[in-house]
Amino acid sequence: MLTQSAEAVNIYWEQRGMSAPLMTEKLSLRKRSVTIAGHGTSVSLENAFWDALKDLAEDRGISMNALITEIDKERTGNLSSAIRVFILENMRRF
Repeated sequence: MLTQSAEAVNIYWEQRGMSAPLMTEKLSLRKRSVTIAGHGTSVSLENAFWDALKDLAEDRGISMNALITEIDKERTGNLSSAIRVFILENMRRF
């Protein structure tokens, strides 16, 4: 039997067309190695952001590394945060 709060979470996501386990997967952090300007680094993002970044790179006809390099050139703070903001700003255009 689910607690009231667990049931409320399930209802919330079901109303949005997603199941709670799927949402949990989308929120899981994933660390990937990327190459920026010839040097390697790692970036941690939630799976949902990696999916969105992949889609944006494909739409532009470039690799994810190339898109991350573009974002890196413009950032002033943390790379992971800059990627999230870039994705948010691009998604707002749709």
